[in-house]
Amino acid sequence: MNRVLIAGATGYLGGYIAKELVKLSYPVRALVRNPEKLKQNKIEVTEIVQSEITRPDSIKDCCKNIDVVISTVGITRQKEGLTYMDVDYQANMNLLQEAKKHGVKKFIYISVLNGENLRDLKICEAKELFVKQLIESGLDYCIIRPNGFFSDMTEFYKMATKGRVYLFGDGELKTNPIHGEDLAAVCIEAIQKPDQEIKVGGPETLSHNEIATVAFDALGIKPKITHIPNWVRVVTLKIVRLFTGSKVYGPIEFFMTVMAMDMVAPEYGRHTLREYFTNLNQVNR
Repeated sequence: MNRVLIAGATGYLGGYIAKELVKLSYPVRALVRNPEKLKQNKIEVTEIVQSEITRPDSIKDCCKNIDVVISTVGITRQKEGLTYMDVDYQANMNLLQEAKKHGVKKFIYISVLNGENLRDLKICEAKELFVKQLIESGLDYCIIRPNGFFSDMTEFYKMATKGRVYLFGDGELKTNPIHGEDLAAVCIEAIQKPDQEIKVGGPETLSHNEIATVAFDALGIKPKITHIPNWVRVVTLKIVRLFTGSKVYGPIEFFMTVMAMDMVAPEYGRHTLREYFTNLNQVNR
């Protein structure tokens, strides 16, 4: 059985991966900043290494006796003075160097669908720079490219709870986001598969209008959708980039950019958005 190191085990996706690895009886070493979060999330791995992955000395020899590394390390919103380049690129580079040093057989990295075509976005610039280094590293590798998580769709639900969902354009652009549990299964399957890149989405491809309608249905509310002209999005992006730093506009530019394009990947999994929104509604009652 391959010995697996999971970096980012306390995050949304990393938690699902860690739990599934344990369920499948993989020996798992979790690289985390706060071990308490593992306990809170009821994740019982074989070994815990407390570290700051942005500091090379903090993860020294973390890959010793490890066969496979799975990294979900990345930030959505820059915080604590750290940038996308600090985390999405350099932190993963630190881990890659340790993996090479200790002869890790395979390195699995979670990037984003169409990231290679979105390098002008700060978050994708950092991710794709690391992807390039991983490809050139000489290690066996797999780049997982999901098109978005169910958790990203929570914004539709939040707007629906206020009675109206606002969409850019005509709302007919399509996407098929994936649940963390389904994506975790893809990441673990990649341990044995020869694929060097896997593009993946959830089991249902929906338009933005349809996603909004599903959110309203989960709430038992009549759908009210307002379509905002695309030029408003373009102007807003320019203003945000001009008057704020990357800490503010980084996540905004990513969200506004992917909301203006189809983000469809091969369908996979069993969890549906209707199920996800319904669960959100039950939790928030």
